[in-house]
Amino acid sequence: MPEASTDRSFGLTLPEYPWEAMAPYVAKAGQHPGGAVNLSIGTPVDPTPAVIRDALQAASNAPGYPTVHGTPEVRQAVVDWFARRRGVPGLDPQAVMPTIGSKEMVAWLPFLLGLRAGDVVVRPTVAYPTYDIGATLAGATSVAADDLDDLDPDIRARVRLVWINSPGNPTGSVRGVAQLASIVEQARAAGAVVASDECYAELGWGPWDAQRGGQAVPSVLDPRVTGGSVERLLAVYSLSKQSNLAGYRAAFVAGDGELVANLVNSRKHAGMILPYPVQEAMRVALGDDAHVQAQKDLYRGRRERLLPALERLGLSVHSSEAGLYVWATAGEDTWTTVDRLAERGIVVGPGVFYGDAGRGFVRVALTGSDERIDAAVERLA
Repeated sequence: MPEASTDRSFGLTLPEYPWEAMAPYVAKAGQHPGGAVNLSIGTPVDPTPAVIRDALQAASNAPGYPTVHGTPEVRQAVVDWFARRRGVPGLDPQAVMPTIGSKEMVAWLPFLLGLRAGDVVVRPTVAYPTYDIGATLAGATSVAADDLDDLDPDIRARVRLVWINSPGNPTGSVRGVAQLASIVEQARAAGAVVASDECYAELGWGPWDAQRGGQAVPSVLDPRVTGGSVERLLAVYSLSKQSNLAGYRAAFVAGDGELVANLVNSRKHAGMILPYPVQEAMRVALGDDAHVQAQKDLYRGRRERLLPALERLGLSVHSSEAGLYVWATAGEDTWTTVDRLAERGIVVGPGVFYGDAGRGFVRVALTGSDERIDAAVERLA
């Protein structure tokens, strides 16, 4: 018989969670007489709307197991939302599945798609770290690129999944219809799936502020992008930002019916199910546009106060066309800027957490209360 292994170590070999490096700067900011203004993480701070909390309570008597695929009602609510808010008519309700927040889908999609060693996952050059983690969990290779034409031919031949993040985290950049269509065309030519992380889509500013005369942020499922077919396309969306539902973990994926059916089947085996009361809360939230507009107005006001204050301090704002963040640089090392702001009692996110292209930048979140945002503006002056 072969000898038993003497190696008793367990656990995945993943990089340390980067936010641990922020501890000294959080402590320094906390010494400010008015306390810290933490604008480093995009965690909603405003109340969950009453209409959603009422829906959760009404569905709280849920003794049976929920369905992985989601109730027909919640899937229809997603379809109706896509048609009403995202310019995507005629989506098949069967091609929709609720997920336990969008982060778990980002992390597990490469594995659930069957990617393995040798396969390549492409993610934006400045990006949320979980795209890389998802590739690692599947044993695949993560490559940073904003255009598949920038890849060497041998790498491009191994691309199996392309992540789009528009509006982007942390940069707030938006890809227009032509840009999205180009990525879809490139990925299809390579035989790859395109997954679009769109959780900031309702928070467009300037030319992307539909409530102020701009155009709505386009989805990868938009017919102008797809050419009439959603084959090999998936859109991932979360209600955390638009509806203050981060604590509910309410999200969904939609698009290619064959891909979604495979995801549903795999998740049945794994028991990855969104609780029924949360599905009901999401159904109601997707049908109520009023609270979405009210929350966007709050963020717009905070952005309009915070952005010029950062510029007065000498930071140059880049992109930041949509979403919950201001992406800025003072033309110095990232950690120097983080420290200078911490001295003023303000905690921001280091751009280096989002890839090499984020060096020199900081990410400033709009997710402080009005009182905390005003305190930051005063300190920046």
